[in-house]
Amino acid sequence: MTEITLYHNPACETSRNTLALIRNSGVEPAIILYLEMPPTRDALKKLIADMGISVDKLLRKNTEPYTKMGLAAGRFSDDQLLDAMLAYPILINRPVVVTSLGTRLCRPSERVLDILPSPQRGAFAKEDGELVIDESGNRVSQ
Repeated sequence: MTEITLYHNPACETSRNTLALIRNSGVEPAIILYLEMPPTRDALKKLIADMGISVDKLLRKNTEPYTKMGLAAGRFSDDQLLDAMLAYPILINRPVVVTSLGTRLCRPSERVLDILPSPQRGAFAKEDGELVIDESGNRVSQ
């Protein structure tokens, strides 16, 4: 059985589409509702390292804490940004997916296809109707 972990916010359309793409590959992922149960500092640092991105690239910028804390100013250290994300998990951009093939911030949701070990099993359209996978399980080129 393939193990996949999804850091998920069910209120987010991109996160829901990512979950649906994972399920379309025949796998039920371990779902972490990170707003309710944020990752530990070490787990968050590992996710960032495994994605090969900087801490600020995981910051969700269109949130009230981002604006109120002045995080756009660029004067905060990585440790301070991690502190902010741990104090306000809404600042963690999502969805983040971990598979045996890698760890990705899946924005847009189709980015998950690059790290899914199993192929898509059938057609898939995003919630907005955009066709991503055809009836044969192949990615539709955009």
